[in-house]
Amino acid sequence: MTLAVRYTSARTLDTTSTPSAPPGPGEVELAPAYVGICGTDLHIFHGDMDARVHTPAVLGHEMSGRVVRVGPDVEGWRPGDAVTVMPLRWDDTCPACRAGHQHICQHLDFIGIDSPGAMQQRWTVPAATLVRLPGTLPLDRAALVEPTAVAVHDVGRAGVRGGERVVVVGGGPVGVLIALVARATGAEVRVVEPSAHRRLLAEAMGLTAWDPAAVDVPELVRRWTGDAGADVAFEVSGAAGGVDTAVDVLGVRGRLCLVAIHPRPREVDLHRFFWRELTLVGARLYDRSDFEKAVALVADGTVPAERLISKVVPLTEAPAAFDALEGGGDVMKILLDCTDCTDCTDCTDDAPGAAV
Repeated sequence: MTLAVRYTSARTLDTTSTPSAPPGPGEVELAPAYVGICGTDLHIFHGDMDARVHTPAVLGHEMSGRVVRVGPDVEGWRPGDAVTVMPLRWDDTCPACRAGHQHICQHLDFIGIDSPGAMQQRWTVPAATLVRLPGTLPLDRAALVEPTAVAVHDVGRAGVRGGERVVVVGGGPVGVLIALVARATGAEVRVVEPSAHRRLLAEAMGLTAWDPAAVDVPELVRRWTGDAGADVAFEVSGAAGGVDTAVDVLGVRGRLCLVAIHPRPREVDLHRFFWRELTLVGARLYDRSDFEKAVALVADGTVPAERLISKVVPLTEAPAAFDALEGGGDVMKILLDCTDCTDCTDCTDDAPGAAV
């Protein structure tokens, strides 16, 4: 048996022991070490995705851990290997897959949403989803590889180039990661964020952050860019006001990259799109090259993942961690520590999952 956190209904999680079966052909059994809670997990927790999520559901897709067992026909992996998971399973037959866009497969299985995720002490996944981690990378920091891969993909979709002026609207975990990745490409970056705590955190990482309640953001951008406007804006806030800001700061032929998931339609100033020949780009998920670049950025410190981790709590404290994240501004990233095996009958303190 293995301990798992499950979503059962709106605002309800339970912690229970579930059976642990050997990995099948092409599968690998993992011992998750750390699992991050992301905005999508919160949407599920609120009941907003009940039409998609089948309960009881084990959540979690931002993770790091170690291989415990490999199934038949699996090569290149062995127990003890440090890994993260690119949590996508596609069908390879739909039009999107045939066009080479497997990460947005029209029948995509997003592991941790559509199938069981990583908030458990034993997790079996397809070997094809594994991404190797360098042995020198602490596993708590490695749990931020997945959201960093999101940022890498977003910056790539927006086509950010060195020397460009970039505005990131929303300074939560993904917004800050986008800002860090964009800066690593050579862009000049500004972050727009109402939370004082998040602005201070961004500034501690060398970013410039503005409070939209205290300053006129479009006017600051106009001065910053010599009246040209920003080359790229990322909308990461999920708020109607964030959409307005992201559009207003763009200069001629600027690119707006939509990152946040907006639960309802938003009004957009289409006249500004016409007048300045703006471009709107959607960005969803990532591919393997994004993941591999994210591993490198976290490993070399370009992304100081440790500064984004607000706290680490035991797996059994997941309900309280979800509640804490609803407070928003004073918390960035909470990790669930899955390595405490005191409630797990099939592993010991020196199992691969306990190594960090």
